Amino acid sequence: MITERRATHINGWIPGLAFLAILLASIWWLLQTFGTAIVLDTAPDGSRVLTAIVVMALASIGLAGLYIVSPNEARVIQLFGTYMGSAKDAGLWWTIPLAWPRRAVSQRVRNFETGRLKVNDKDGNPIEIAAVVVWRVIETAEAVFQVDDFEHFMKVQSEAAVRNLATTYPYDAHVEGEICLRGNANEIAGQLRTEIQDRLSRAGIEVIEARISHLAYSPEIAQAMLRRQQAGAVVAARTRIVEGAVGMVEMALDELSKKGVVELDEERKAAMVSNLMVVLCSEHGTQPVVNAGTLYQ
Repeated sequence: MITERRATHINGWIPGLAFLAILLASIWWLLQTFGTAIVLDTAPDGSRVLTAIVVMALASIGLAGLYIVSPNEARVIQLFGTYMGSAKDAGLWWTIPLAWPRRAVSQRVRNFETGRLKVNDKDGNPIEIAAVVVWRVIETAEAVFQVDDFEHFMKVQSEAAVRNLATTYPYDAHVEGEICLRGNANEIAGQLRTEIQDRLSRAGIEVIEARISHLAYSPEIAQAMLRRQQAGAVVAARTRIVEGAVGMVEMALDELSKKGVVELDEERKAAMVSNLMVVLCSEHGTQPVVNAGTLYQ
């Protein structure tokens, strides 16, 4: 496994200016040689011309050793197929001219959003899910040499992690305390980030954040699941209403008995409880009915 190491290089301004000065001096010398030959109407000195050409070629080769590193960028340098190191310091640098290629690898923070994947959740319900992954390269040697294309590798592995996560948890929790995709966003995001990081660590990539950006039932069961959710909400609301109504009826009977407002036998209590439950649990406003007789007539 190739590990990242610092590249050997020097500040590029001094050798760059030196090679540029040599190149310009050689050109000037060559022009002077031809100019003198033209004035004297003689053949130019072959040795001086050859020397000037050789010096110009060497200066040009020397200038080829210059390269620029931008902020939040690295250069992965090779020499005859051997990894020499990575240059991460921004600026103008010079290295051995034959050290090639010098591949630029961005270390900026980047976003990737998966497509809407259609998978089955833990309960077998078809759902649509998508996620946003925030990532960056931290180990340039691993990113370049361990995988063929680290960007494509990141996309494929992220989608695979999202698919695996969707099949691990249900869309909705049916048992109290159960972790689900819809109701436990923070726990699911942490689990997703951990799984993607485990897959991408071999490529020198750090996953900063991963969150679900889209979550829905598939269109073919969306209406059925919506009715199921509505039914669950209605049952929960009715249960809460009945619990409150029973408490209010119990409180009313206790207060009437405590203050001696009226003496009620069991049959009258049952009638009063029935009337109060109808009033408290009805979805619509109830209409009072005045009984001019007695309960037994």
